[in-house]
Amino acid sequence: MAKMWAGRTAGETDRIADDFNASIHFDCRMFREDITGSMAHAAMLAAQNIIDKADADKIAEQVLINKRSREAAEKARIEVKAKISAGGNMDISNRVEKFVNCRTKDVSIRELYIVEGDSAGGSAKQARDRKYQAILPLRGKPLNAEKKRLDQVLSNEEFRSLITALGTSIDESFNLNNLKYHKVIILSDADQDGAHIRAILLTFFFRYMKGLIDAGKVYIATPPLYKISYKNVVEYAWTDDELRMKIGNQRNVTIQRYKGLGEMNAEQLWDTTMDPKYRTLLKVNLDDVIEADRIFSTLMGDDVEPRREFIEENAVYVQNLDV
Repeated sequence: MAKMWAGRTAGETDRIADDFNASIHFDCRMFREDITGSMAHAAMLAAQNIIDKADADKIAEQVLINKRSREAAEKARIEVKAKISAGGNMDISNRVEKFVNCRTKDVSIRELYIVEGDSAGGSAKQARDRKYQAILPLRGKPLNAEKKRLDQVLSNEEFRSLITALGTSIDESFNLNNLKYHKVIILSDADQDGAHIRAILLTFFFRYMKGLIDAGKVYIATPPLYKISYKNVVEYAWTDDELRMKIGNQRNVTIQRYKGLGEMNAEQLWDTTMDPKYRTLLKVNLDDVIEADRIFSTLMGDDVEPRREFIEENAVYVQNLDV
């Protein structure tokens, strides 16, 4: 596109850049392009020899892609909204696969556990207090919302199930008043795969349901890494340092490192992770929205170089690396 700028003054290049940017409207999440006007404008720029015809064709192609994406997102949004609305306010068990709801309709005590995997979901369903704890198992890792358009997010079955369970809708249609739970709790394995799933879910909440985080509704459950058995005593450890401290000089100690939540039976999961008397929940807060936006873009976005630089700069702070 060097032809666009050749032999032109700074003022002219600024004007052309404004015209060109106005024609493209690449923001796929907002979809505010004027389809007919943008395509006509691109054709005009090509006719005036301001841009090449090939560039004008690219603009027209992008505009059409944005139009189709917007229409797909709107269709998916309508379908999700209809799914949320169908069948009453609280009873959605028959509309979300493998989801089990709680009995109480008192939103002030209801909890939704988003659980990694069917196996862990089965243990959580057995362990839970059926009065106020609901379980939504995830089948594998959801999409990375940072890299997907809204229509792709809404077409993902895992996210559709989550949106339906929460009842708030998402993005511009998000309404916190429709939230069906007081706490939304992410429960994943205590390893690096579990951390990745937490990052994916937090990215989704930040980009499309930020109101949940702003209202203090999102929490992270903290399952243990180790089970320690000696004599008739059973203890748990959440870190390597805690493991060493609890073992001490004990002899004949049996140590089980949990490879995943599925290795914990219902009683162990309740005692360590779900019982309000003993569990530890980490509340997700946003102290600096701009910095949070930058970090999500860096770690979860398409650009590899900033992510590599971030890892190199912060690798020295890593502890308890799971390799």
